[in-house]
Amino acid sequence: MPAHTTARGARRVLLGAVAALGAAVLLAGCSTSSGATSSGSAYDKAAKDTKATLNYAVWDENQVAAIKANIKGFNEEYPDIKVNVDVTPFANYWTKLQTQGSSDTLPDLFWMNGPNFQLYAANGKIAPITGEVKAGAIDPANYSSALNKLYTYDGTQYGVPKDFDTIGVWVNKALFEKAGVALPSKDWTWADFQKTGAELSEKLEADGAYGAAGGMDGQTTYYDTIFQAGGSVVNAAGTKSGYASKASEAGLQFWTDLIKSGASPSIKQLTDTTADQWFTSGKLAMYQGGSWFRSALTDTAMEKDVVVYPLPKGKQQATVIHGVSNVVSANSKHKAAAQALQVYLAGKTAQQQQGDMGAVIPAYTGTQDAFTKTMPDADLQVFLDAVDYAQPLPVSKNTAAWNTLETNLLPSAFDGSTPVDQVATELAQKMDSALGKEQ
Repeated sequence: MPAHTTARGARRVLLGAVAALGAAVLLAGCSTSSGATSSGSAYDKAAKDTKATLNYAVWDENQVAAIKANIKGFNEEYPDIKVNVDVTPFANYWTKLQTQGSSDTLPDLFWMNGPNFQLYAANGKIAPITGEVKAGAIDPANYSSALNKLYTYDGTQYGVPKDFDTIGVWVNKALFEKAGVALPSKDWTWADFQKTGAELSEKLEADGAYGAAGGMDGQTTYYDTIFQAGGSVVNAAGTKSGYASKASEAGLQFWTDLIKSGASPSIKQLTDTTADQWFTSGKLAMYQGGSWFRSALTDTAMEKDVVVYPLPKGKQQATVIHGVSNVVSANSKHKAAAQALQVYLAGKTAQQQQGDMGAVIPAYTGTQDAFTKTMPDADLQVFLDAVDYAQPLPVSKNTAAWNTLETNLLPSAFDGSTPVDQVATELAQKMDSALGKEQ
């Protein structure tokens, strides 16, 4: 999902709802088993007089102005390639894409996210960027290695990173002041976070406010602490769960302890009202959230009171990184033209334009300064610095199947009703079964 989209909170529900059906529909329409071999890696640079009409599918209306500005620049190079931007809300985007994938009528160029990528790559639905890289048209070194890895399947990269998001701690300084609690050092640890959260909750109890908050979005909470503990969610091959390890259990225990101490609302409270809503309503002093959350704060009364902290350090420093990529349909009737657009959108000029117009944090290294200037006193640089220690969002061919397992099983660990190790073991077993069905 792209940075700052309002649909992010619904990621698990939406993916879980279409997971089994969507995968089945897409797979049923596939005639090959390997994306790399079926879609080939040929790249013929489009001639400047190429005539074509391309369909470019996206899901975020907020980014359309920047996209059209990019297309205007593209048309200076390719005046006879018309680009139709097809916007489908995120809630319907994947269902529509799966239908198109099963009938080989995918858009020429379209947005892809991490949780869905491997399914399309493994089934020959999207074209590798191998030829473009060999020709020097795209240089993966210009993007985060973690993002390149996210869009690589079976040793072949298919997607060009378009934007990215990392996770930090959004701090309401006014609540710290009200509680009489000193702001912690930015070089803080898990223990510092737990202690500060509990102290804030105690001091703010009369106001119905809390120091910190857990939640059921892995990307912003427990994936990060699992990585910080040295654990994993799924192995690199996407064949085995990482939950049944002491390190991963420690990453889960972090949130169980936070809730038990009273530093955080209960899981039930967080189901009714998500952590970001607690924060924007002035009832949460520290919110662990993504860089996209900036858009919920800019031009609000709260903006002047907010500063960003890096995630507290566990055994190691870590954050989840995710970002959208642009991919070309393997069966596009205008593949050369689609690749030309893919290359242009991946370039520094287009990426700088995306950043300057405030659409996203562009993925191209060195084009992100505009993002930090949108809240100059908040230290948004934290999100850019986090790229150095970022790990890709955990995914597999059918990510949604085990996202649903997490959603169903982890609440009982976080609310203390079932021991963390017991939940982690059960989750790992069921997740291994789900992963086995993907092979």
